[in-house]
Amino acid sequence: MPKQAGNRGRGNPGNRNPGGGNPGNRNQGSGGKGRGSKTNQAAARARVAEMRAQEAARKRRRNWLVGIGAAVVVIIAAVAITLAVTSNSGSSNRATASTPKLKLASLSTLGTLKPLPSPGPNGSEGVPVPAGPSLASTATVASGKTVDGISCDRGEQVAFHIHAHLTVFVNGAARQVPAAIGIPGAQAENTPNGPFIASGTCFYWLHTHAPDGIIHIESPVQRTYTLGDFFDIWGQPLSANQVGPARGPVTALYNGRVYQGNPRDIPLEKHAQIQLEVGKPLISPASITFPNGL
Repeated sequence: MPKQAGNRGRGNPGNRNPGGGNPGNRNQGSGGKGRGSKTNQAAARARVAEMRAQEAARKRRRNWLVGIGAAVVVIIAAVAITLAVTSNSGSSNRATASTPKLKLASLSTLGTLKPLPSPGPNGSEGVPVPAGPSLASTATVASGKTVDGISCDRGEQVAFHIHAHLTVFVNGAARQVPAAIGIPGAQAENTPNGPFIASGTCFYWLHTHAPDGIIHIESPVQRTYTLGDFFDIWGQPLSANQVGPARGPVTALYNGRVYQGNPRDIPLEKHAQIQLEVGKPLISPASITFPNGL
């Protein structure tokens, strides 16, 4: 009997010890699981952060591509508009400013020409003034009304500003192209080389400042003006048989060559040198040097 009791006494503590070991085993398992859970959560957070970063990068790339695309569209549209405007403007300018092809012949077709007389003294524009009377006065000059679509403005226009030169001979004698053509109410200023028309009631786009043959083309639009326009503003006739009051066969020279056609159609181009000769003898073509500013 005592042995049995002793056996139970010794066995019970032994039985509890294994049980006591069980909590230790459970604590170790729980600690491992906690550390594993924290590691997994950190990895998950890192993965989420990485995914968000990648998504943000993709979004930025999409926005960049969209922006580039929009910019390209805008640039293409701008280029298309510019080309259209330029094309239309160019077409318009060609339509209004183009010079018709001139029919010109050699001077040899005129036969023998008399030598050009000595030029007169330089006038107020630095260009020789012919030693002869005026072809016609400016008494019949247009008074300010529009002529051939050409207005008379209070100030000179400079958007299109060029100069041509006109020489006139009648039966071999020089004639002046007077000052103040195209300038109603002209007011002259005296200079060391003669008078210069500085002001007036208005200025036609084609006009003269001095009796030296310089035609000023000063227009708000670029277009081709003709010698006929100039004579209409002057109020003088011009045809194949008449230049102002002078009548007879008209020979026209253009830049040293014979112009074949109606003299009214002669274009007033930059630095064009035009010569009209009524009757005979015919005179060799004049040629001037355009001073700076003309």
